[in-house]
Amino acid sequence: MKKLTVLFTILMLFATNYYLVNAKSQEQKEIKPYAEDWYVTPEDIIWDIIYPTIDKRVIKEYGGKESSGFGWRKQRIVNIVYNNNHSYDISIRIQVPNNNPLKYVEDLVKVRVSPPCDSPKISCKHSFTVEVLEYKHLTQE
Repeated sequence: MKKLTVLFTILMLFATNYYLVNAKSQEQKEIKPYAEDWYVTPEDIIWDIIYPTIDKRVIKEYGGKESSGFGWRKQRIVNIVYNNNHSYDISIRIQVPNNNPLKYVEDLVKVRVSPPCDSPKISCKHSFTVEVLEYKHLTQE
């Protein structure tokens, strides 16, 4: 009787394992199509995080003109500095349309990104924030 119970248990394990493995592979097939088509760089991730904050500041700087709020474009990330308080200062060069939509003025925006941190080991306690530290007009209108 013991041999029959052991044999039955082993057969049940094999039968159940097949269905579990098959279920996992079907779940992965549903998620996978997007991952094959996209290519994301670290710069894209940074832009997604800081874009709303810069957008609000550009509208504030240029008085909420319709062209400035919708027409500014990113140039490049100039510098990233890691701070002792576990935050990052990111300097970005952007272009904002002038009164003439074909001409742009260049601005430099310095943003501080503070990822959420609550750790006694590294003595850090703050929530996620993105704030504009400096806004400089590099070219005059």
